[in-house]
Amino acid sequence: MIPDNRKNADRPEPANKLSDAERQAIIDVSNSERFKSLPPSQIVPALADEGEYLASERTFYRVLHEAGQQNRRGKAARPNRHKPTSYCATGPNQVWTWDITYLRSPVRDQFYYLYLVIDIYSRMIVTWEVHEVESAEYASEMITKACIKRGIGAMESPLVLHSDNGSAMKGGTMLSTLQSLGVVTSFSRPRVSDDNPYSEAIFRTLKYRPGYPRSPFADLEAARNWVHGFTQWYNEEHKHSGLKFLTPAQRHRGEANELLNNRKEVYELAKQRHPERWGKRSTRDWNLDCEVWLNPDRSITGQQKEVA
Repeated sequence: MIPDNRKNADRPEPANKLSDAERQAIIDVSNSERFKSLPPSQIVPALADEGEYLASERTFYRVLHEAGQQNRRGKAARPNRHKPTSYCATGPNQVWTWDITYLRSPVRDQFYYLYLVIDIYSRMIVTWEVHEVESAEYASEMITKACIKRGIGAMESPLVLHSDNGSAMKGGTMLSTLQSLGVVTSFSRPRVSDDNPYSEAIFRTLKYRPGYPRSPFADLEAARNWVHGFTQWYNEEHKHSGLKFLTPAQRHRGEANELLNNRKEVYELAKQRHPERWGKRSTRDWNLDCEVWLNPDRSITGQQKEVA
C-alpha cells in the first residue's frame, strides 16, 4: 500500500496521545493552590508520593507550554557549575558546613547576622541563630549546642565542620571550642569563592524564597521569626532537586529508600497501564547517591549533583 503523504490527509491518532480530560487534569493540578508556584519537576514526584501518576515531567511541561502557562519560576539565574576538597558523607552528621549572611535591619548600613549550619548529606538545616553582631563567641556557643543535641561526641568518626575563612570561623574561641568537641575543621581555600557550595546554595534559596521581605526586617525578633518559618519549610516541605525531590528531613531521618521505592512502584504501575506511552524507555531513575562530597577531587567532580 502506498502511504498517503498529503498534508491534509486523515491519519489515525497516535496510541499514546493524551485525552482532553487527561490534559485538563494536568492543567488543573498545576494551577491548584498547592502546586501553582512549583515546576513540574517538583509536582510529579509529589503526586507519586501520594500514589498518583498523571503524566511524565516532560509531558507536564509540554501541556503547560501548549496552554501558554510554562513561565519561568523564581527570580535567580541558574548557578554556575564549579570544581567543588575532599570530604565524603555517607550518612547524616558526618560533614556539616556553616556560614554567616547579612539580613537587612531598619537602620541603614546596619545588619542582622544569620548563622546557619547545614548537613551536606541530607541538606538539612542543623541549627541557626540570628544576632546583631558577627561574633566567634556566638558561633562557638551555637556549634556546641548543636553537637550536644545531635550526640556528636558519641559518634565513632569525628564530625567535619567546613566554613570559609571569616573571623568568626577562625577566631581563637571558635577553634578551641571545636578542638574540645573533637570536631575536625575544614576551611575554604584562600581566594576561592565557591569552596563552600552548600552554605552558599541555601542562602541563595533563602533570599529568593517567595515571601522573603523586600524591605528590611522591622527588628531582631522579626528576623528570627522569619528564619524560623523558612527553616520549617526548607527541612520539612521543600522537595530538594539534589535529593530526588525528597525533603531534607526525610533524607536525614533515613526515610529516603522507602519513599523512593514507593515512587518506583507508582511509575511501574503507570507504565503497565499505558505501555504505549513509554515505548522501550525505562521509568524514571529514583536512585539516590549514597555518597555526598564536599569539594571532591577533579576525578569525581562529574558525579556531583545539584546542591541548591
